[in-house]
Order: sequence, then C-alpha cells, then structure tokens
Amino acid sequence: MDFSEQEEEENNHNQRSNNKPSSSSSSSSSSSSSSSAGAAASSSSNRQSSSGNSGSRSGGNSVNNNNNNGSSSSDDDDDDVEVEKASGYEEEEEERDLFGSDNEDYVNTPSVSPIPVPTLPPIRNTNHQTRGNFGRGRWQSGFQNGRGNGLLPRPAHFNQRQNYGYGRYSNVRQDERFVSEMKFLKTEETLSRKCIAFQEPCEVACYSRVEDGDVYFDDRSLRLFKRLISEDVGADLNEGFETFIAKRDLASEGFGNLLASIRNKNIPLQNIHFVTFRNNLNKILATAYIRNEPWEMGVHKRNGVVYLDVHKLPERPQSDLDRRRCYWGYCFENLATEDSARADGEGIHHIDANVEFCSVIKTKLGAHRIIMGAEMDCCDSTDDGRRFYVELKTSRELDYHTEERFEREKLLKFWIQSFLAGVPYIVVGFRDDAGRLVRTERLRTKDITHRVKLKNYWQGGVCLAFADEVLCWLYGTVKENEDYILQFAQPFNRLELLQAPSCPEVIASHVQQL
Repeated sequence: MDFSEQEEEENNHNQRSNNKPSSSSSSSSSSSSSSSAGAAASSSSNRQSSSGNSGSRSGGNSVNNNNNNGSSSSDDDDDDVEVEKASGYEEEEEERDLFGSDNEDYVNTPSVSPIPVPTLPPIRNTNHQTRGNFGRGRWQSGFQNGRGNGLLPRPAHFNQRQNYGYGRYSNVRQDERFVSEMKFLKTEETLSRKCIAFQEPCEVACYSRVEDGDVYFDDRSLRLFKRLISEDVGADLNEGFETFIAKRDLASEGFGNLLASIRNKNIPLQNIHFVTFRNNLNKILATAYIRNEPWEMGVHKRNGVVYLDVHKLPERPQSDLDRRRCYWGYCFENLATEDSARADGEGIHHIDANVEFCSVIKTKLGAHRIIMGAEMDCCDSTDDGRRFYVELKTSRELDYHTEERFEREKLLKFWIQSFLAGVPYIVVGFRDDAGRLVRTERLRTKDITHRVKLKNYWQGGVCLAFADEVLCWLYGTVKENEDYILQFAQPFNRLELLQAPSCPEVIASHVQQL
C-alpha cells in the first residue's frame, strides 16, 4: 500500500471516530468531579470533535494524536477543567464551620455587647381610677410595680366585689344556700333563631277583691273602659291625692287567693308545670333585655307542680313626688273607666288601690303548661258582645331625648304584660311633669313588635326563647318537696337558685286541700 492510500485510510478512520459522541461524553464524565459533569462533557466532546477535524486536515502528526482519543490522559483532564470554567460551572466550595476557630469574624466578636440594653419608661394605668385597689398587679394594694394598683382581689372575702371576679377566686361562694345557676351564655342572635310556641291564653277562673278586703270568685270589681277618654285631656291627675288609699302589701295572701280560685273551679293540676302570677313571668321575659333590675321569687315544687311565689324586694323610702307619680297612674285608671258611683261632673276622690279584679288564665309556653293570675284594669266589648280586656298605662310626654328609651324599655314591659294575658289593646295616658294629662294613645299589642323591630330595639321571640330556657332549667333543677329562691342580682349575668328555709303556709294548705 503506497503512502496516498495509507493516508486516505487513516482519514476515514478519524472520520468514523469523530461520529461517536457517546464515547467522548463517557470519557469526559469519568474525568470530571463536579455536579455539572454532563454539560462539561458535552462541551469537551465538541471541542475534541473540532480538534479532530482540524487534525484530519493538517497532516500526519494530528492523525497520531487523534488515534489516542479513546484513552484517558492528563491532557484531557486539563481540557475538561478549562471547558467547565468557560461554561460558568465551578466545583462546589468546601463547607466552612461558621463557629470554628478559623472564622476571624466569629473569634473577634466579644461575648458581651458594649451597647447597653434600653430601659422602657414605666406604664401608668389611668383607665380605672374609680376601681379602688383592683389593678393588673399583685393582690397587695401597696405593691409598687409601676403599673398602678391591682385588678384582682385578694384571696379573701371582699365585700366590694361580692366574690364575682374573673380571676382565680371568682368561683368562691360565701352563700351556703347556693344550689344551682343559669349563666346567660346564649346571644340574642342565637335565641332569635328559636321558634317558641305560645298558646293563646284562655280564662278559666277569676276573682275580685273589694274595698274591705273580702274576696269573691266573680267579676264584681271589673270596670268598663270609657271610650271617650280623649275628652279628659287636660285633667289634673293630682286631684284626690289627699284621700288616696295606697295598696297594702299582701305578702303570700294574694297568692293564696289565686290558689283558692283554682280550687273553687276544680281546675285539675295533674298536667300543669307552673302556677304563678303574671308578674313573675314579666320579670323573666324582660330579663332577656333588661339586665340591671334585680328581682327574686319563691320556688316550691309539690306533686310535680312548681309554684312561683312573688317576693317584693326592699325599696328606698318614697318621697312625696314618688307617691304622687304613683297616684297619677291610679287617677288615670279612674278617669279612663266608667264609675257608677261618681256623678257626671263630680271630681275624683277616694281612690282605693286595694280594689282589684284578677283573671286566672291557662296557657302554654314552649312545652310548659302554665296557670297564672293577672290583674286586669278594665274591659270593653266588640259589636257582637265578645268581651276583651284593656291595659291602662301612664307615661311622661315624649320628646326627642326620651322616645328611644320609651320604646326600648317601657314598650317592652307593656308588650310582655299584655301579650302574656292575651290583652289586645293598651291605652297610654301621657302627662307632663306637673301631673296634667296631655294626650292619650291607643296601641295594639301585636303592632308594638313591628314598631320596634324596624329599629332593631328588641324582639318578642327572643323574650319567649329566653323564658323557655329559664323554665326548662328551673323545672329540671328543683326537686320534689323542696323550697328555693330564684334571684337575679349583681353582677346581672346569671340566675341563681338558693335553698329556702320553708314553704309558705298558703301553698302547704292548698296542697293538702287538693
């Protein structure tokens, strides 16, 4: 074979060698130790392919060089490093110990900072200056902590807080009579979602009390409403105050009259849950919104029936103005009713607040059947002769500042009292500060809730739902032949059931006569 044929044979061999990139790639990847070996190998292969092609054009020395491409050499390693640096990929730098002795910054940093710790100014608690020694500090009132006096009471009897705190000692009770409590945990929104059925009241009995205090089981003391009451606008409600006979405190005697009327009509009590005066239910329903008026009542369970007795709380001594304002209400009742004993044009005199007519009503609130006594002011009749009762009220003339309170509180009480007894109409006599009748207004009981609902003051359904919660808790808590006192007192966030010493004689006697 001559020299030209040998050179052509070697060129063909080099050409076939340059057409195998996989072998070059594997050679480069074995010589590289970095994580980017694949990219470096590809660049190395292209570099070698280029040099191979140039070698094939340059002559015999290049041919000998390309024949040794299949083996690993130091020259190939140097080429790979150069390719990696040119491509921007460098080997990972060895990790350093930041807290080692070779870190100058760490070694030269002092252990104690030369910069002083800033001191905050003392905080002065000026929000509760009238709370005495109850601040956010220790229990000791003289503890100087720079933040004012303590909020929490000392761990001992503290009359000012009545043991109703919010700290560690909030549940300590000094009253040994305590039996149970019902906390007001449900919001108005939650109660408004409950739909409590209330059965239409039905009168099952009645009784009358006359001037000398005798009681009759009829309606002789019931008065007739005077429809032309608007003609008396301008009348002086102070007339007859000197001869006024105030109402006596009957204590449990009044409840005895209610029980006697039940026995007189032989009303069965086997399926009855509560026997009470309407006044007690008024208090329970109104507590859904009015949380600042204390009250209490007696609770006595006999033969499955819970008797709620009225308890009158001590009141401050009445001034002459207080007695006059009370009399204005009785005087308006006398003006708004027909009085056969008073001749036309005769003045008002000798008003006796002890004369009353009481209707005995049967109804059902939720799952509880109730018999209650309700004093009625007067009655009227429809064109077909059906009798209905009318509630008479007095109030100070309204202005811009007093209208909201009237609708929030007084209308709430007016509605509860009339709704529970099924009274369809309320006649309000508005008077001035001197006791002169300014105007009269007739309200329909069912329209009152619509009037206040538009202003979002209160909801009748919330009152019924709250009363149902109370009656369920009360009936399920009291025990047979046990006596209790149900009270609503400060801090006005719960109802408390206390043990009572005894049962009133009128209830014990009533149970024996059944």
